[in-house]
Amino acid sequence: MGWSSGIEPRIDGTSAAEGAGPRRIVSYAPATGEVLGEVPVFSSDRVRDVLQRARAAQAVWADVALEERCERILALRDHVVDRADDLVDLLSAECGKPRLEALVHEVMVVADLATYYAKRAGKILAPREIDLHLFKHRRSYVHYAPRGVVGIIAPWNFPLVIPIGDVITALLAGNAAVLKPSEMTPLVALKFKEVFDASGMPKDLFQVVTGDGSTGAALIDARPDKIMFTGAVATGRRVAAACGEHLIPCTLELGGKAALIVCDDADLERAARAIVFAGFANSGQVCISVERVYAHASIHDALVERVIQLTRDLRQGDPKPGNVDVGAMIYARQIETLESLLKDAVSKGAHVRTGGKRRPGKGQFFEPTVLTGCNHDMRVMRDEIFGPVVPIMAVASDDEAIMHANDSNLGLMGYVFTRDKGRGRALAERIQAGTVMVNDVFTAYATPEAPFGGLKDSGYGRVHGDEGLREMCETRHVNYNRVPPIKREPVWFPYRRATYGTMSRIMRLIMRSGSPVKKMIDLL
Repeated sequence: MGWSSGIEPRIDGTSAAEGAGPRRIVSYAPATGEVLGEVPVFSSDRVRDVLQRARAAQAVWADVALEERCERILALRDHVVDRADDLVDLLSAECGKPRLEALVHEVMVVADLATYYAKRAGKILAPREIDLHLFKHRRSYVHYAPRGVVGIIAPWNFPLVIPIGDVITALLAGNAAVLKPSEMTPLVALKFKEVFDASGMPKDLFQVVTGDGSTGAALIDARPDKIMFTGAVATGRRVAAACGEHLIPCTLELGGKAALIVCDDADLERAARAIVFAGFANSGQVCISVERVYAHASIHDALVERVIQLTRDLRQGDPKPGNVDVGAMIYARQIETLESLLKDAVSKGAHVRTGGKRRPGKGQFFEPTVLTGCNHDMRVMRDEIFGPVVPIMAVASDDEAIMHANDSNLGLMGYVFTRDKGRGRALAERIQAGTVMVNDVFTAYATPEAPFGGLKDSGYGRVHGDEGLREMCETRHVNYNRVPPIKREPVWFPYRRATYGTMSRIMRLIMRSGSPVKKMIDLL
């Protein structure tokens, strides 16, 4: 059994068992078809060896003071910033995304996240005192210990920012990290490994195992102490089952179907620009992309016309020469998915207002597409699109918009546009999603202070925020005496008949409403 992002890998060669040498993965530039390089498919034995070396490195790293770990991460950040152009060039080539997106959405977010956590990890991971409400003669606190080795199985749409954010928090918490990148974008992970090694960090502390789904399965079978997985829902279920078999804790981020609600009082220019940006950035291959729009009927037509105009102004093509807004699709088969969704929608009454087809010529491009006349009988309003297609549906009220927004098995992100802050917050709280933004898109993911994760089939667990760093740790509780203990507690063996009566009276004194003793305890 093997796991990947849910898309077939591009693999050349045969297995060693067949006598023709180890299998290799060939990486292509989706905008041009150019071969960028190739990497090996790690065998199970090689994966286990990597994990053992990571464990040895982690045992030493865990003894390094947190303050020094933070300083080392800041040094790594500086190397990321210094090598930003190299990372951007490869991200743009291997993912087909514009260089500005590679810089702002990936490299800068990694650098900022490293800065944020390195400056605050001491406070976030400091032992935390627990105020005991009843056993006042004792004290409790929790402290945070490294888990060991964190395995990371990464997606292809953001091959730097998603996995490396996990690498940084894992290392700050005192762990080692082993990254299995997507078979679609392995070279980005290896480029970061170069930057990591050049920064002076212990080389075995962070390692990359390239390969296909079988390599991801081997990583779990090698028994790391936590798994971070981002990918398709179906694959996530199999990852969760495998982790459950080994009792390995895991965090799953499994995609989204973000709804954007445009209220009748919204700033239509901002809403239209947000829809176009969040619908077509990274060619729509974003788990928090705008995948459906619910626009109030009174402003629907005006909004649609502006969205169409902005969409037609977008420049699409090979990002290497520059001056491109929308790049390529990373995997050609995803284009077939888009065509299927559009065919279904049109057959049920939707209208393609612009775009709607793959672009002719070399490269894997699909035109930025706007659909109107949509309803929830159409797959495009219910299935994850993961491409540059934005379906728009008119609604009569906020309540109708909320009803449709929540009519999904996914719940990662949502958006609301209104000039009324109170109305926006109230609607946001009604949307069933891990994060909802009012009058903005995307930037919540780049906010390291706030937890990020999904509801429903979008997964569980959180990255970012205090809890994202603490999830890289074992939470351990210590309970100790405040005063010298007595020789024997009254409820210890041997049990006595009189003790039952005494404890029954104590219960009524301290746990029954109206008791003077309970009132006094409640004031403490």
